[in-house]
Amino acid sequence: MNYLAHLLLSGDELDIQVGGLLGDFVKGPLVSAWPADIEFGIRLHRQIDSLTDRHPAFVDATRNLEPPWRRYRGILLDVYFDHLLARRWQEFHPEPLPVFCRRFYRHLAQYRSELPPRVQHFCDRAPEVSWLESYARADKVPVMLDNVGRRLRRPVTLGQAWPLLDRDRLYMNRRFDELMAELIEFAEQQRQQYLEG
Repeated sequence: MNYLAHLLLSGDELDIQVGGLLGDFVKGPLVSAWPADIEFGIRLHRQIDSLTDRHPAFVDATRNLEPPWRRYRGILLDVYFDHLLARRWQEFHPEPLPVFCRRFYRHLAQYRSELPPRVQHFCDRAPEVSWLESYARADKVPVMLDNVGRRLRRPVTLGQAWPLLDRDRLYMNRRFDELMAELIEFAEQQRQQYLEG
């Protein structure tokens, strides 16, 4: 799962959402460097990633990817599943996607000076270009994939994999539904335990 899914799975607590985003950028053990809700969000992000990587629906969806794209399956499917989520956002959250995103951008900006450099870039650019909202647009997904591919040790034009990802949208939506159902239940349980503890 990519940025948007992690924000959704973080629930409505904004600091937990910040942690949900930071999970891709903060590595190593957590040593109380962040407020408790943010650290919980980072831990939840890591648990979601672990569950996703071994989930049968996610593994099955990788079969749509032929070599050489299979080696990038984690990146490709994370972004593609965020695309499916953005397209179907109203099925998962009562608030319109642009409203949800604007609230998150404003809240994240409060932490800007404490964020890692790449997250500062996201913090600055995301509201300007409607970064998270853009996942809903099929024409933007290859561009996003290429942007990710440029940051790899050996740059790869990941956007070229878009036709493979999208060639059987019905099949991919089914895999996405199977995965999201379990992730939503898991994340709700984890959040409830944390908030009650």
